[in-house]
Amino acid sequence: MVTTHNLGFPRIGAKRELKFALEKYWKGESSRDALKAEGAGLRARHWKDQAHLNHVPVGDFAFYDQVLDMSFTLGNLPARVRGFHGDALDNAFRVARGRSAQDAQDHAACCGGVAAGEMTKWFDTNYHYIVPEFEADTQFRLDASRLIEQLGEASAQGVNPKPVIIGPVTYLWLGKAKDESDKLALLPRILPVYAALLDHFAAQGVDWVQIDEPALVTELDAKWRDAFVTAYDALSARRVRLLLATYFGQLQDNLPLACKLPVDGVHIDAINARDEIDEVVRHLPETAIVSIGAINGRNIWKSDLDATLDWLEPLHRQLGERLWIAPSCSLLHVPVDLNSEVTLDADIRSWLAFALQKLDELNVLARALNHGRDSVADALAANAAAIERRRKSPRVNNPAVKAAIAKIDAALGKRQSAYEQRAKKQAAILGLPAFPTTTIGSFPQTGEIRRARSRFKAGALDHAGYQAAMEREITRAVKEQEALGLDVLVHGEAERNDMVEYFGEQLDGYGFSQFGWVQSYGSRCVKPPILVGDISRPKAMTVEWIGYAASQTNKPMKGMLTGPVTILNWSFVRDDQPRSVSCQQLALAIREEVLDLEKAGVRVIQIDEAALREGLPLRRSQWNEYLRWAVESFRITANGVRDETQIHTHMCYSEFNDIIASIAEMDADVITIETSRSDMELLDAFNDFEYPNQIGPGVYDIHSPNIPSETHIVDLMKKAAERIPAERLWVNPDCGLKTRQWDEVIPALKNMVAAARSLRQGA
Repeated sequence: MVTTHNLGFPRIGAKRELKFALEKYWKGESSRDALKAEGAGLRARHWKDQAHLNHVPVGDFAFYDQVLDMSFTLGNLPARVRGFHGDALDNAFRVARGRSAQDAQDHAACCGGVAAGEMTKWFDTNYHYIVPEFEADTQFRLDASRLIEQLGEASAQGVNPKPVIIGPVTYLWLGKAKDESDKLALLPRILPVYAALLDHFAAQGVDWVQIDEPALVTELDAKWRDAFVTAYDALSARRVRLLLATYFGQLQDNLPLACKLPVDGVHIDAINARDEIDEVVRHLPETAIVSIGAINGRNIWKSDLDATLDWLEPLHRQLGERLWIAPSCSLLHVPVDLNSEVTLDADIRSWLAFALQKLDELNVLARALNHGRDSVADALAANAAAIERRRKSPRVNNPAVKAAIAKIDAALGKRQSAYEQRAKKQAAILGLPAFPTTTIGSFPQTGEIRRARSRFKAGALDHAGYQAAMEREITRAVKEQEALGLDVLVHGEAERNDMVEYFGEQLDGYGFSQFGWVQSYGSRCVKPPILVGDISRPKAMTVEWIGYAASQTNKPMKGMLTGPVTILNWSFVRDDQPRSVSCQQLALAIREEVLDLEKAGVRVIQIDEAALREGLPLRRSQWNEYLRWAVESFRITANGVRDETQIHTHMCYSEFNDIIASIAEMDADVITIETSRSDMELLDAFNDFEYPNQIGPGVYDIHSPNIPSETHIVDLMKKAAERIPAERLWVNPDCGLKTRQWDEVIPALKNMVAAARSLRQGA
């Protein structure tokens, strides 16, 4: 009989229960006990939803981030929070966001705010993790209480628990040495802690432990490969069985290594690495479990169950009870329940599967393998009919869009003149001072904005009333910026629910869920639009709002757009055509919007490519092809304008050293980047590469409620000026201000403007 299991479940809740509980606690509106009770309730509900599986994950739940939780389990706390007394959960929040609750017990007087931990993307997903911090003298000390508590809860509920932990090598690989010491030198110190943790599991009666080592799908040098051998040899004298989980890519040259490690089974992501399964089976010992990730854990399209069974059935005949099946990775990356989507278009809905539906698909596969396809004939027939309807649907295929793609040529991506000539014309028109100040685009989404949007969507507010409400908010944002003395203003994006969904709603070829929320980090959730078919732009999307904002001021008003690569990477994308083709379709659509903004007199246009780097394949050998079409798509979008129009772009979490030449090829007049949490270390890329255009390194960490001082900002900008000529520097936050409150934003921006003025005096 085939065994079913899951690598992880969405923790935020079908109705974002965890998000709202976290935010109430952080505001001081609920107790720590109430927050913990909400977490326990969510865990119980999620285990119940997975009770039909042979093994249910435990430890995949986190109040903020699973990597941060692993740091606390290993006793790896940054020095800046080690002396704080009180609850470990509050310390975790301090590391994650700079502070815990506003009125957290025992901490109001002594521990107001600290520097938040660096945050970056979890491999090539849209989830963010808190980067572990290491120093040469880092010590580890086990705290298994969180996992033991959750094991007790799960066992009491009657499910068969499978603890999920991040493996020792991947944990070190994910982290950052703050003193430039060798992370791998810490391996001998961390392994005894892992061994002790496995002993704790054995004492709790645990049979299988899932130990995640996704670093194995990346390019590893000899030192890191040797580290895997050292680590798992050290853990071989254990009393539990280990399932080594890999996901997000192919093992390639690491396949023999993964298969020879002394573990009891290996999980393979068959969505990305199906061609490697036979080789994995050949390399593994004959007693080892082979876990196959047969259901896509990162996208929301129905699986073609008949096609999946075509290649699973021979494998089942070969392996028998050694075969386990599961989603390809944790279901953290998809929404919880499609059954909540009562307003979603019926055709589109019939093509989709969210987390619970993916587990249903897994159950159908298991029954078919164990009892034959006839035992699930109705389910297979319904699945096949949905797959065929999608393939033939005119909502998917638009001949006009395909014809436009065929006409793309190199001229579409070229500016009229080189940057040096453009910069002189732009300077003459804009008349900006040294160290010009701006923001990244969004301002706080207030309760008034959210209420007006909800009433408008519910039909309780007509279009005129909604437009008036948004115009009031835009006027407020403009006036606040003028009062602060910012140089290039933005309209604040009051009308935008999300920087991707907003555009998707106005493009043909997209579909939208109502409750398709996915965790991005902490309490931050996004609802990715669904790229259903060929993309086109029926009408202008932003011109009216930007034009209204421009009419409220004499200062330059920046038009705000999301770029094609980011729209692609932050959507649930089609799986029936190359990503590059979808990106080109988006580029042509956004290009039309850029040209319409220019016609309306907008002289500064920002095209956000926040997700450019996160789309990189996990293996460097595959980067060039991605960067080729990603940069080309941006250039198609941006470069149809006149020299006098200044093009900005913004990038998040972009460690630029390895792709700086490609960023230069984008040829944006100004790039703004997130650097505040890295203390400007991300600008090291510019030490060896002479970037030709203007740069705005972020000086205000908007992911933390902490307010940066004028002195702190000046110091950061002076560090930036050591790498980049001062005359090409802008001063700006590191990201949009949508998630912050006005009472945080105004003093922070006031300090930022004051810092810019101080820098001008010292120039």
